[in-house]
Amino acid sequence: MVRFKNRYVLCEVVSEDPRCRQCIEDRALGLAVRDAITRVHGDYGLACCSISFTVKYLNAYTGTVLLRCRKDSYRLLCSALPFVRYLESRGQRYPCFLNTLHVGGTIRTCQKFLIEYNRTQLLRLLQNCTNEEERQCIQKSLLSCSLTEEQSQSGDEDDDDDGTE
Repeated sequence: MVRFKNRYVLCEVVSEDPRCRQCIEDRALGLAVRDAITRVHGDYGLACCSISFTVKYLNAYTGTVLLRCRKDSYRLLCSALPFVRYLESRGQRYPCFLNTLHVGGTIRTCQKFLIEYNRTQLLRLLQNCTNEEERQCIQKSLLSCSLTEEQSQSGDEDDDDDGTE
């Protein structure tokens, strides 16, 4: 039995329009990437990359995208990603580009890289603060983000689904 090895490409969607991130869908992103591969590498590149190409993870709020492809063709995929110029969603085109952050052999290595990347970005953000008030505002917004708030919100939704209104 042969195991097919994959590569996971961690990208971020960079756009000036904040609505772009909130409107993207994994299907539209996959189509945009396939279109870029076709423009850059032709039918051969598309055939090589589309064998096991999928969008494994998409976070619309942070713009984080995890793409999976075969190990043999990940370089074709990575070389075509800068040619994604826009994402089309709900009949509108949003200009953006994909910034490749990391290429890993497993999803776990990409997660570890993403955690470290977010830490360094946070440190840069805190170092660029001009006064203590900005620093306190950033720290306060970070502390307000927690998993317990999301769980309590989903718990409230479960209570409404009981059918007792």
